[in-house]
Amino acid sequence: MREICEVTKVHPEVVENVQNHMADLSEVANLFKALADETRLNIAYALTIEEEMCVCDIAAVIGSSTATASHHLRYLRERGLAKSRKKGKQVYYSLSDSHVYQLVTIAHEHAKEGGQHAKDIPS
Repeated sequence: MREICEVTKVHPEVVENVQNHMADLSEVANLFKALADETRLNIAYALTIEEEMCVCDIAAVIGSSTATASHHLRYLRERGLAKSRKKGKQVYYSLSDSHVYQLVTIAHEHAKEGGQHAKDIPS
């Protein structure tokens, strides 16, 4: 199958309907940009496994310094993807809500299945 139309025929009613319902997706793009970094995605995924983790444990999981982990966690927190709390001298992080959990786990599932589906698509 060719990836482009062989003729140019715009369907005005379809275009108008979609344009009338389009949302501002700039914040969604920023969310995906935050998760597009593999280190931050690994942190988010780790927080789907263990609901709350201290910075030191997260650093150990991703194989980085606590400063690097802290930088990425702050980035996630500033974009509303993670939240933090201080307990004594340690800072603990968790995902901000179930939406973030679902985004990360669904994306992971899709990626796993995508590899299977790609094998089924003829060239």
